Amino acid sequence: MVQKAAFGAGHLVNNLLPGSLGIFMFFLLTAFGMDPFLAGLLGGLPRLYDAITDPIMGFISDNTKSRFGRRRPYIFIGAILSGTLFAVLWQLHPENSQMYNFWYFLIFSLIYLTGNTIFSTPLIGLGYEMTSDYNERTRLMAFSQTMGQIAWMIVPWFWVLIANPNLFETQAIGVRRLSVIVGGICLLLGILPAIFCRGIDASNMENRKEINFRSLFSNLKDLLKGIVQVSKNIPFMRLCGATFLVFNGFQMVASFSYFIIVFYMFKGDYGLAGNWPAWFSTVSAIVTAFLVIPVISALATRFGKRQAFIISTFISIIGYVLKWWGFNTTNPWLIFMPIPLMSFGIGGLFTLMMSMTADVCDLDELNNGMPRKEGTFGAIYWWMVKLGQALALVLGGLVLKLVGFDQNAAVQAGETITKLRLADITIPALTAFLAIVIMWKYDLTEEKAREIKAELVARRGEL
Repeated sequence: MVQKAAFGAGHLVNNLLPGSLGIFMFFLLTAFGMDPFLAGLLGGLPRLYDAITDPIMGFISDNTKSRFGRRRPYIFIGAILSGTLFAVLWQLHPENSQMYNFWYFLIFSLIYLTGNTIFSTPLIGLGYEMTSDYNERTRLMAFSQTMGQIAWMIVPWFWVLIANPNLFETQAIGVRRLSVIVGGICLLLGILPAIFCRGIDASNMENRKEINFRSLFSNLKDLLKGIVQVSKNIPFMRLCGATFLVFNGFQMVASFSYFIIVFYMFKGDYGLAGNWPAWFSTVSAIVTAFLVIPVISALATRFGKRQAFIISTFISIIGYVLKWWGFNTTNPWLIFMPIPLMSFGIGGLFTLMMSMTADVCDLDELNNGMPRKEGTFGAIYWWMVKLGQALALVLGGLVLKLVGFDQNAAVQAGETITKLRLADITIPALTAFLAIVIMWKYDLTEEKAREIKAELVARRGEL
């Protein structure tokens, strides 16, 4: 239980940092006067760098030799760097020139993301190797995802806190001070997995590469070879494809609920809309953490992980359809009606996919031998998530443009609102359905996973 709690604390950090970053990015415009185009570059350019560093860090942690294990030294150092650099990143002042703030933020974003990669990628890999038990993997990921959802209960309220003149004299001051608090919390929680969690004993693991500057060129070749091996793993590719569809269908319309609440339910009156959007996000996180994830964990134990994914994703489609009646102009409380069903989509996704990725790592060891590549699998999986997230943000803006949304209008046309509501339902429902199609023939069952485990134990000469 201590290890689960510590691993969950790491996942809380893994959600709190990007969640806070997304909220704080908004204040680049309002608090620091950043040009929207430059702010967009600051959001996009670091993501490209992040996509490159993740697989490299996965390879390094897979092949590290240390008396503290392959992952934990990086998690410890990365937590300190992530928390500290997040606070440093936001020490901006509106009195500085726009280009000074642009270059300051861009440079420290790259440094911060390096520290965050050192923390995050080994943490994901550690989770895949903490237990070899088929069902315990699901329970571990369920517990960590529940703790991770706490971040999404808190983050929506940062809008309210930073903009509150009774708390902070200006929004810029609010961003600077709150970033220090968030960074400090993430530093303290982030080191817990390094202290309390235990991975597999890698002392006798064969075929690990030497990690140094002299072997840099050969390491790059080995990294590319490992990526090719991972890409040929059909069950893993199914997991990546289904995740890409479910998560990014959800992300593409994530902001639409806010617009529908403001412009449809409250006719463009931000004052009347008040905290309803924040409560919508917070209640979604609470339901996901304390209702949906435990149910999904039980479904996976009873029926298997593939079946649990199909069931939970189908339930989420029903939830998306119910949004048509939930976003109601006469009774705003009905916005909470679809949440318990919708939450099965994201709640089931990462709980089950991370558990199934751990099973896939066993299959890779069976087919390709040592060293085990949990770090590489985790890095490529989350690279797919980040790539899709960036694409979803672009496509989400395109959808808003296509439905005729006018960001400068206080009241939107009736036809625009109808199209927006339809897009808010059909896009995530369609991508969820396609994910079910992809996972329908996923064949790494519990029986097969246990056979692979037995074969690996015999091959290693373990008891």
